[in-house]
Amino acid sequence: MPEAARWPELPYAAWKDTAATLQLWTQIVGKVRLALTPWLNHSWHVTLRVTARGLATPLISANDRDFQMEFDFIDHVLALRSADGSARLVTLRPVTVADFYAETMAALAELAIPVQIDEVPNEIPDAVPFSQDTAHAAYDAEYAHRFWRVLLRAHEVLSHFRTGFLGKASPVHFFWGSFDLAVTRFSGRPAPLHPGGIPHLSDAVVREAYSHEVSSAGFWPGGGGIEYPAFYSYAYPTPEGFASARVQPAEAFFSKELGEFLLPYDAVRTAPDPDRTLIDFLQSTYAAAAGLGHWDRASLECDFGRPGEPRVLEES
Repeated sequence: MPEAARWPELPYAAWKDTAATLQLWTQIVGKVRLALTPWLNHSWHVTLRVTARGLATPLISANDRDFQMEFDFIDHVLALRSADGSARLVTLRPVTVADFYAETMAALAELAIPVQIDEVPNEIPDAVPFSQDTAHAAYDAEYAHRFWRVLLRAHEVLSHFRTGFLGKASPVHFFWGSFDLAVTRFSGRPAPLHPGGIPHLSDAVVREAYSHEVSSAGFWPGGGGIEYPAFYSYAYPTPEGFASARVQPAEAFFSKELGEFLLPYDAVRTAPDPDRTLIDFLQSTYAAAAGLGHWDRASLECDFGRPGEPRVLEES
């Protein structure tokens, strides 16, 4: 497949209204899992996962029911499937957040899955409760599909990058609050208490998420003053000299406003080898964070994994 087809154009201005609506829709689904699932360190229990059709929750087991919810960006439905074979579909179309919320909660009720969620969106300034939001109602199926295709490619490269680390690392997963695909590496050492202050997100949640030193990277479709899709990489706590570190490729830069390195998506999409370009960014920004942060890199790192080949250990 040509690289242009594997890495499609995703101009933020062309679908920002759809992105804003879709972020709120994913929050509704994510909050269902949040309400029914025991807490896992760093909020990993609430995230969505990239699938062969879109974005889905992991299996949810609660109230004597086993079920899953999946945004299908091929058929453009939210599919709710129970382990007993029953299912409901909510059509993805231009409809208000309030209507989507009502339809989703009705579908859950029809599947005999009782749940109540916090209706206030997280990490969004001036948030409006889902049942009252009649302003966000855009859905461009073509761009939703493109967004998912970008997530597929980003997921592939981030997953490959993850294999080069022996220490604690997150899954490659989608955070519906910040609306980004991320993977995080940990040094193994505790971090200073995070100051919090993220809109509509408990400081306790933020502080637990950043309880240990991290180098985190991922993909973000744009918004919040950055009007283009980009890959990002940051460290917490930020080691001295990180902002001025030399990273690859040449198009990458440090954003003082966000406190992280950014690489515009178009620089990856149009590169002769997009996968290699993204790996260079991920590896060089991680090396800056780990090197300047004095991580025990010799114990934490390994060669990237290869299909079917176990890592070779030498006798000590």
